[in-house]
Amino acid sequence: MAETAEPTVTAPVLPKMSATDFRVYNNMAEHMNYFHNNFRATWKILYAACSSGKRPQNMSLRQFISTAEQFCHHLTVHHTIEEQHIFPVLATKMPAFRKELELLTQHKQIHNGLDKFEAYLEKCRTGEQDLRMDELKELMDKFGDVLWSHLDDEVRQLGAENMRKYWTKEEMRQMPM
Repeated sequence: MAETAEPTVTAPVLPKMSATDFRVYNNMAEHMNYFHNNFRATWKILYAACSSGKRPQNMSLRQFISTAEQFCHHLTVHHTIEEQHIFPVLATKMPAFRKELELLTQHKQIHNGLDKFEAYLEKCRTGEQDLRMDELKELMDKFGDVLWSHLDDEVRQLGAENMRKYWTKEEMRQMPM
């Protein structure tokens, strides 16, 4: 007996965007990427130090720990703002931003590792434990892949080509970012 093929649903082909429309639709991606680039830059400084076993020459131990703790704090604040103010709006039309799906799941995975990373740093700052770069690297390795994927995935979801599938230009201008 021959199987009948399921009909395939194809998304409508959208017309080419003007430069002006691209800027409107890509605004959130650019804004988000600005913040994400700061996280990437700080991560690279921390990770390079952990990999080499040496802090950057211009950074004292106190400054290094402070930089790492600030990274944790800024990432936590960033995710809190997203989850409370940005994602709920996007989730009304975009499945990727709904609670049960990938982007919020990534937040949880990141924070599982980030919380341990931050707790270790606090022990080092208070003198309860000596900072060991190999231990810090091991903690970073536990959430690094998901963090880097997340930074890219989020910006990709907010890119002009994707956003215009869900939102009008007027709606884009009213986004909370």
